[in-house]
Amino acid sequence: MPANPTPDDRAVMTLDAGGTSFKFSAMQGNELIIEPFALPSNTHSLEACLQTLIEGFERVRTEISAAPVAISFAFPGPCDYRQGIIGDLPNLPCFRGGVPLASFLENHFKIPAFINNDGDLFVYGESMAGLLPQVNDQLAQSGSPKRYRNLCGVTLGTGFGGGIVIDGKLLRGDNVSGAEVWLMRNKLNPATNAEEGACIRAVQRSYAELTATSLDDAPSPKEIGDIAKGESNNAQAAQEAYRRLGENVGDTLSQLITLTDGLVVIGGGLSGASELFMPALLAEMNGSYHSPAGEPFPRLVQKTFNLQDEAHLAEFCRGEKRQITIPGTEDTLDYDPLPRTGVGLSRLGTSHAVAVGAYAYALDQLS
Repeated sequence: MPANPTPDDRAVMTLDAGGTSFKFSAMQGNELIIEPFALPSNTHSLEACLQTLIEGFERVRTEISAAPVAISFAFPGPCDYRQGIIGDLPNLPCFRGGVPLASFLENHFKIPAFINNDGDLFVYGESMAGLLPQVNDQLAQSGSPKRYRNLCGVTLGTGFGGGIVIDGKLLRGDNVSGAEVWLMRNKLNPATNAEEGACIRAVQRSYAELTATSLDDAPSPKEIGDIAKGESNNAQAAQEAYRRLGENVGDTLSQLITLTDGLVVIGGGLSGASELFMPALLAEMNGSYHSPAGEPFPRLVQKTFNLQDEAHLAEFCRGEKRQITIPGTEDTLDYDPLPRTGVGLSRLGTSHAVAVGAYAYALDQLS
């Protein structure tokens, strides 16, 4: 398991890549060491876009005191990240056909360059310095012997991203397409993918449908959230829009937990409305299947707790610890028969978690 990069004094140049702007920064000792700045991404032209990258990283290099040992950053969407090749991304058209971006940057700056998916780096950052170590600290403080080493997570925003960390290692996959959660099935509309039920437009679409208005006229998710908390005639529609989001996300997370058996972290802009969708999410994860005879049984082996709720967190940490006797002896063993998982919001903030993940990934690869 890679060491927590907090005490490391090596500097890494980072980037938050978007369709309209590139936000540059640098990290050292797991902290941002310069104020991030943005430049237009110029994705209409490959030459202009590459020049923006050179200009931005050159500026970063002049603003930091330590010589950078690597460049590490995230791009949105599936590409050949192992070779650092950016391919056909809808919001970055200049890379269509394939551009070996990591090699281009390595040739110019003479240091290694690493590129990953933004959802992957978000979860990796939270596993290194966010939710995973924080929950383990809380378990230790409560006297529980239980510790977690696996983390999966999703980001809820314009899209539906995800990542998986198993025993401290980022799951990438043979095609560098691991944890593409947006392509899982949409529970409430099985003919579509999960993203269509777990993003900004999903909330707006549900609200528009429930209020008999056009999608073009639908309010922003924040406005829908404000409506849900108010007393207008459309409050129930707004609440239902977020409830549907929670059910869909809970269904996806249930499938992830079945495979990973760890903790769950949620980030992205919509995570700020967690009070509106978390009840439905937890109800889905703690829900039931039914046998052919109609008998219910739990959907998951694990019981799911809301790590944002103090009472849930206390019960999660406490578990059901007891002592059992070894047959034929007077010796005992500690035993906790409650398998459990917890769902919590990003402890670092989504953007910072991505930067921490990029930093940790670069140091891990260099070592």
